[in-house]
Amino acid sequence: MAELAELADPKTREVNEKHGDDHGVNLGKLRALAKRLKTQQELARELWATGDSAARLLALLICRPKAFGRDELDGMLREARTPKVHDWLVNYVVKKSPHAEELRVAWSADPDPVVAGAGWALTTERVAKKPAGLDLTGLLDTIEAEMRDAPDRLQWAMNHCLAQIGIEHAEHRARAIGIGERLGVLKDYPTSPGCTSPFAPTWINEMVRRQGGRAAG
Repeated sequence: MAELAELADPKTREVNEKHGDDHGVNLGKLRALAKRLKTQQELARELWATGDSAARLLALLICRPKAFGRDELDGMLREARTPKVHDWLVNYVVKKSPHAEELRVAWSADPDPVVAGAGWALTTERVAKKPAGLDLTGLLDTIEAEMRDAPDRLQWAMNHCLAQIGIEHAEHRARAIGIGERLGVLKDYPTSPGCTSPFAPTWINEMVRRQGGRAAG
């Protein structure tokens, strides 16, 4: 904890706070510290228990994802209220857990929009890697009905899923693009030069073009 406190930088914290994160540790330095510590599950649990965001990010880098129980992961997600801790928990730990599918189903139906967003993030992973058994038409129906009015973090996760369906599944591409165009979600999102817009129709067509497939429009 003392070492993390030393790594904290007020300017970094100021930038992070604009994105809803409450720590000032440079992530490159955090990763270097994690590399030195290597995997330490018990230390990871202790760091998580401090409630400190930088400590929790470090915990997620040095833990053993498969060592956490289902209920433990569920509790951790509900405690992870800052975006970066939430995203790292889902991407670095839950996706590698044997409980990922069970949690995906439970979280997707959760009334808490931040928890539901984690469920959608896991669904997006399945759309890309293990789509067998997923009702893609049903997912598109839900996105079409609910995405426009969803809270920010949930909306972002649903939009990512919409784009992923359009990118990966040519038979649903035209409908995915049509939904994106009708809803207009993230259409005016500021995008840096050289980056792809998160507006689903633009995102889908650009990724399909890069993969050498036929874009729809």
